[in-house]
Amino acid sequence: MIGKRIGGRYEVIKGIGEGGMSKVYLAHDIILDRDVAIKVLNYDFANEQDIKKRFQREALSATSLTHPHIVNIYDVDEEGELHYFVMEYIEGQTLKKYIQSNGPLPVAQAVNIMKQLVSAIANAHHNGIIHRDIKPQNILMDADGDVKITDFGIAMALHATAHTKTNSVIGTVHYLSPEQARGGMATKKSDIYSLGIVFYELLTGELPFSAETAVAIALKHLQEETPSVRNTFPGIPQSVENVILKATAKDATYRYRSADEMYDDLLTVLSPERQYESKFTLPFDDDKTRIIPVITDPSKVDNHDTTKIIEPVTPEPQPPVKKKRKKWPIVLGISIGLIAIALLALFLPSLLGPKDALIPEVAGLDEAEARDLISETGFVVEGIIEDFSDEYEAGKVFKTIPEAGKNRELGTPVTLYVSKGKDTMEMTDYTGKDYDEIYNFLQGFNFRSITADPVYSDQPEGQILEQTPAEGEHVVPGETDIVFKVSQGKRMVKLGDLTNYDKKQLDDYAESSGFDIRVVKEEYHDTIPEGNVISQDPPAGSDLQVGAKVGVVRSKGQEKKPVRVYVRPVDIPYESTTVDDEDESSEPEPQTVKIYIQDNKHSMTDPVAEFKITEDTRREITIELEEGQRGRYIIYRGDTVIEDITVDYDDIEE
Repeated sequence: MIGKRIGGRYEVIKGIGEGGMSKVYLAHDIILDRDVAIKVLNYDFANEQDIKKRFQREALSATSLTHPHIVNIYDVDEEGELHYFVMEYIEGQTLKKYIQSNGPLPVAQAVNIMKQLVSAIANAHHNGIIHRDIKPQNILMDADGDVKITDFGIAMALHATAHTKTNSVIGTVHYLSPEQARGGMATKKSDIYSLGIVFYELLTGELPFSAETAVAIALKHLQEETPSVRNTFPGIPQSVENVILKATAKDATYRYRSADEMYDDLLTVLSPERQYESKFTLPFDDDKTRIIPVITDPSKVDNHDTTKIIEPVTPEPQPPVKKKRKKWPIVLGISIGLIAIALLALFLPSLLGPKDALIPEVAGLDEAEARDLISETGFVVEGIIEDFSDEYEAGKVFKTIPEAGKNRELGTPVTLYVSKGKDTMEMTDYTGKDYDEIYNFLQGFNFRSITADPVYSDQPEGQILEQTPAEGEHVVPGETDIVFKVSQGKRMVKLGDLTNYDKKQLDDYAESSGFDIRVVKEEYHDTIPEGNVISQDPPAGSDLQVGAKVGVVRSKGQEKKPVRVYVRPVDIPYESTTVDDEDESSEPEPQTVKIYIQDNKHSMTDPVAEFKITEDTRREITIELEEGQRGRYIIYRGDTVIEDITVDYDDIEE
């Protein structure tokens, strides 16, 4: 096989795996220029038609699945005696090898892996497919730690058969459900049981049931309860152990009703409110008498992890007891001869007529009409299988096996597939759950669209607040648009600069922005007026959620210091401008006087007093100084400085 080109496009590079019925090779698709994995039916079975058909069923069932955690199937074909299908190549390792190298895994990681696996199996179940052989060896892990389920090697579409066509026990014994171990039909709940065993192995690094022979292990699945993971690892939450106990209940009635229900449980299994959850117990008495099927141990096996087909033991046929020959009367012989001649004459025309015919097209007919047409054509209706159909309304036949147009021998059994209408799904309540997790889960159900309508709320970012369609509604995924209202947390607003805001401005801003603004401190400030904001925390420009607390420091104005008053009388001389020979009776010309004071209350910008004099005038200068302050006064008469005095606080007597 190495170096061979299959299907004209797949160049085989190397072998990468081998199962009980097939081999897996790494190949390169020369058309799409990508690596692929090719699963080929073992040559040992190439001439066994039943095995070939089973291999083809595997491929056809797997191609109907599209999910981020299921390995994609690209192509199904045969080349001579070579039967194969082409699938997505995952570069990584099996989950089994990862557990062997890293187990036991942390609880959070194990839960995350289980959510991926359960969502994939839920998708398969919704498509009518049971895996039947879930085990870490059939799970691939990529470099990012994400997992994908592969090898639906013993899966059968539920719509293809209503029951397993053999009494053989098919599966890997370590992960086999009790009903499979006793030879019963595998159901969706059998997959749930196997998932519970995988969860146990993730958390402990070990298998719950071990023994020297496959039969002994199967008996343990039938008779022994799943061991407690908390006995070995007490740090594992009870809520996590409960998932294992419920999934692996011996009686399938008490397991999860569906993989969807198991997935919903995993979503909240690590929630704080489930920290003190009670241990899962079955609602019946474990001690009551039960009838357990007897399983005999034919031989020991070397590898219990390999998928096996164990055929039931059947007694060898005994040769018939010989009877003594009797001599028939001649008359009776003659009579039989005459009857044979008559029958030959009656049926000879039909024996010489056509033996084969084409299976008629009955799609779109009612069941009764289809039966009549099949019978009239010379075939026999073997059975009726009801299944969902997107194309045909309920009650109409939508296909046959063998397919319409196939040339078959007259009398061949024909199975009719009757539509139950479009496959519907009951909507679950997803409110309160994380949108990304639910989106990934629902992706596998092929809804027409899944969209998020982000809204501001008090709930954590990403939490689903509302959903359409509502819980309990039955919908057809391919015709349904799902809309989730998803919290994006509280609305974010950029905080403004509140410096120098007075009380009214602060109240108005708090109302318009939605912030909870509180005065956390008051202190003196030399320049910020009393009652106005000095500083804020968080600083201006911060992006905050609506309703966030903002603290401000408010000014008490300037701090009051000890004051001393300097008082001094000052004589301001009038400078006469009259000439000696002038009339002494003339009025003196007024002169302008300006007094400037620098103190606690005044500045030198404007005069504190301005007046006119016509004679020497006395004025009292008053200066108020705070501790540590320096004062000054200047007296002008016209442009002439009459007096310029500086006064220090310490120079003033108390």
